[in-house]
Amino acid sequence: MDSQFIVSMAIILATFALYIFIAVYNKAKETSDFYVAGRGVPAIYNGMAIGADWMSAASFIGMAGTIMMLGYDGLAYIMGWTGGYLLLTFLLAPQLRKSGSYTVPEFIGDRFKSNTALIIAALCTMIISFTYSIGQLSGSGVVIGRLFEIDAKLGTMIGVVLIAIYAAFGGMKGITWTQVAQYIVLIIAYLVPVIFMSLQITGNPLPWLSYGDIVGKLGELDRELGLTEYFAPFEKGTKWQFLALMFTLMAGTAGLPHVIARFYTVKTMKAARWSGAWALLFIGLLYFSAPAYAAFSRFILMTQVAGSKIAALPAWTKSWVDTGKLQIADTSGDGILQWNELIIANDIVVMATPEIANLGVFVIGLVAAGAMAAALSTAGGLLIAISSAFAHDIYYRVLKPTASDRQRLAVGRITIIVATLLAGIVALNPPGAITQIVAWAFALATGTFFPALVLGVWWKRSNAQGVIAGLLVGLAVTLAYIFAAKYGGFTILGIIDTGAGVFGAIAAFATNIIVSLSTKAPSQEIQDAVTNLRYPEQMTYKNGEVYMED
Repeated sequence: MDSQFIVSMAIILATFALYIFIAVYNKAKETSDFYVAGRGVPAIYNGMAIGADWMSAASFIGMAGTIMMLGYDGLAYIMGWTGGYLLLTFLLAPQLRKSGSYTVPEFIGDRFKSNTALIIAALCTMIISFTYSIGQLSGSGVVIGRLFEIDAKLGTMIGVVLIAIYAAFGGMKGITWTQVAQYIVLIIAYLVPVIFMSLQITGNPLPWLSYGDIVGKLGELDRELGLTEYFAPFEKGTKWQFLALMFTLMAGTAGLPHVIARFYTVKTMKAARWSGAWALLFIGLLYFSAPAYAAFSRFILMTQVAGSKIAALPAWTKSWVDTGKLQIADTSGDGILQWNELIIANDIVVMATPEIANLGVFVIGLVAAGAMAAALSTAGGLLIAISSAFAHDIYYRVLKPTASDRQRLAVGRITIIVATLLAGIVALNPPGAITQIVAWAFALATGTFFPALVLGVWWKRSNAQGVIAGLLVGLAVTLAYIFAAKYGGFTILGIIDTGAGVFGAIAAFATNIIVSLSTKAPSQEIQDAVTNLRYPEQMTYKNGEVYMED
């Protein structure tokens, strides 16, 4: 048993023990604890929890690898995922918090006074969150697979068991405070290697300032090898794909049910706004570091690994080949590993780089713990979203309104376990890379919830028939485009499956507006309630006037 395994396992077990202690200490005893953490989370800690909820396995494990492979074109992920928080913070989060809802489907059901709209929204929540959770479980499989040097599929099943137990126990209250701890673990785990690599390669401990020189050197290496230059724009896709992906990720952020649910856990509209501001700061720490991570990793691989004798490759290569995520083939037959003979999956770049850069066993173990924290934190939020969509929105609001707190909590926990097992089965043979699967979830949120929520909050004429038609058409168009682009090779303006949300959103907005205008307007009471959402909590809108509350 090597020292790397022992150190990695010790760090992961120590962090797991911390998460379980926090979950037990903050165990949900009431439904408000389980779904909205009792609405008492301070804004700064909620910002940390949002950061952990947000920085999933896709961000921690997959994003730097995606940027490393795509170069300039990969920046759409960073701009879309961060820009979306500005949309959410200013456009929707405070208004949704003022509504007093537990979930996004509950807001839609109450806003449009329609159980049909509520059920469709709950089903959309489950589809979006289920798709997203596949990426998280696949990510946990990569981490566990490397740790135990086993196939990533077996690692995924171990992750399924851990996440099912952890999420079902504490509910939103437990998950909120474990996510605060997980954010601290994952951001330290992400920043330490990139700072060490910066020192090692450039002598500067600030990677955000030093990686520009390395990008320039990568361009020279690319020209020598006859490759597409790392920073050349729109080489891996069209300009339209770049814009469509950026819009899909941005609008998807503002429509993701598990992210919006975090804004229900604070006391006031003001706290909701500040939660978004803190979240943007905490998220920015990782997202500003990802391009540096990608540049340093590619530089080390191109200068220290490519060109080496295949018989004398370092030990880390065999460990990653065993996981099925790294392939080495001497196609030229010269015994030397060429750059184009190294096939490295996007999903292992961050995990493998500390070994590639020889940063030591502690850093390798820390990164493994950070990656698990990222996968666990987001998976927990997603599973709560699935659970609340079924147990609260469908079971309690529609099927059994007389259900006791105990029955609702039991149904919620059972839903989490079933959803985790089903997502784990799909994650055994994922239909794409982690960032790609996650982009599909964003596309679905863009085509369904983003139009429904924007019009629901900012257009009082939108009615139940409009939102139902908009949700169904947006979901159908987005799914159809994803399948047609991925499996049929169909594209419009070169926009592939990850940019599908732009078509879903256009279709949903148009359908919602046309159907709403073609049918009866909502009652004056509903229209006043919608206008009231836009005012601070101490103000109330009624009969065309705004009143200060006592």
